[in-house]
Amino acid sequence: MEKAKIIIVGASHGGHQSILELLTRYGNNVDIKLFESGDFISFMSCGMELYLEDKVTDVTDVRNFRPENFPQDNVAILNNHTVTAINADKKTVTVTDKNNNKTQKFSYDKLILSSGVTPKSLPVPGADLDNVFLMRGYDWATKIKSKLTDDSVKNVTVIGAGYIGIEAAEVCKNAGKNVTIIDVIDRPLGTYLDSELTDILSDHLKANNISVMTNATIKEFTGENNAVTAVKTLNESVATDLVIQAAGVQANTDWLKGTVDLDSRGWIQTNEYLQTNLPDVYAIGDATLAYSIPAQTKVPIALATVARREARYVVKHLFEQTPSQPFAGVVGSSALSVFDYHFAASGLNSFTAERAGITVSNSFYEDSLRPKYVPNEQGNTKVSVQLFFNPITHQILGGAVLSDYDITAQGNVLALAIQHKLTLEDLAEADFFFQPGFDRQWSLLNLAAQHALGEEHFVE
Repeated sequence: MEKAKIIIVGASHGGHQSILELLTRYGNNVDIKLFESGDFISFMSCGMELYLEDKVTDVTDVRNFRPENFPQDNVAILNNHTVTAINADKKTVTVTDKNNNKTQKFSYDKLILSSGVTPKSLPVPGADLDNVFLMRGYDWATKIKSKLTDDSVKNVTVIGAGYIGIEAAEVCKNAGKNVTIIDVIDRPLGTYLDSELTDILSDHLKANNISVMTNATIKEFTGENNAVTAVKTLNESVATDLVIQAAGVQANTDWLKGTVDLDSRGWIQTNEYLQTNLPDVYAIGDATLAYSIPAQTKVPIALATVARREARYVVKHLFEQTPSQPFAGVVGSSALSVFDYHFAASGLNSFTAERAGITVSNSFYEDSLRPKYVPNEQGNTKVSVQLFFNPITHQILGGAVLSDYDITAQGNVLALAIQHKLTLEDLAEADFFFQPGFDRQWSLLNLAAQHALGEEHFVE
């Protein structure tokens, strides 16, 4: 029997998981070709902070996989190969080998697009100056690393106060640089957390001598001798020796225009089976909108966890004429450290709920991690929990936890509660362990749910 030809575009999380699933489910009955435009297979930008802080074995290890991890005869992983076009009628893709600039056509039976995203560079004068960097990918990681030990680089300006921007700011501050964060919105991490939590983190950034400029529109980058020397906003100028742009991403889909249906922002449009408008062409990962369980609609969730779950689903149903079930959707969960603080967030918050047109109520709860008889110096630190829920049914739609003690694993509990559509009442009574060296007689999330329900405060 002739092997089914599977082509995968993109070697990040979605591409990697697709190979794993194909080999697990279909073994030697499929012929797999993965094309990656970049030279390096496949850098994990989410591990960049660890690399910059010398907390990894080697920069070449900060990756999902190496080509040699798949020695099977029916797997070909080709880097420096850019897919430039799809011919759906002939079921071929056009591929340019960047090593010799030669173009070739490859046929497929099934095509999985995992083309990912590219970082945004601000469309302002001076964006092409030297020392104006982006915070994504192997090449930029090594460039930033070299500047951390460069004594001529004293002032660093980070554009964007999201996850990546905060990571960049902390790395540079720990390397002894003067750091300024600039963002167009009103507070750091404002699209990820509500103000009760961002107020805590904003104060903590300032306490660590990070200058934070919000509600700031960047007008241009200025420089001398072709190197950046300042960032100009509408109201002031910030002297800088290095700019790190972390101002969001855009779908890597220009090459699909006119062939694959895209929305107005360039995201690949898929149906409930993750199929595109082209027969036998599927799309997964950051270049698509993911179905959010709490939002009940498709929203941008650029996470490795999402891409891998989508790949698992697509490959499972790859050879069904009509898949037996639609993709169940995802919650969207993430975590971050901000100097001494750690937080995890899952599902919706006020910003993402409003963007999705979902009405939510929320409750903010603060308490001690352990019983009151355990003193602070013995680890009984303050913890904060925010819950978002349907005001009528009390279904939990989102939540976040924050503390200077690492309680981020509680984010996984919230994710499971959201995925399985638990209510505040369910969480208020959920049976968790108790041991005073770790927690309270009612667990932290029990207490947060009880507080959201307006119950009498539990003290022990």
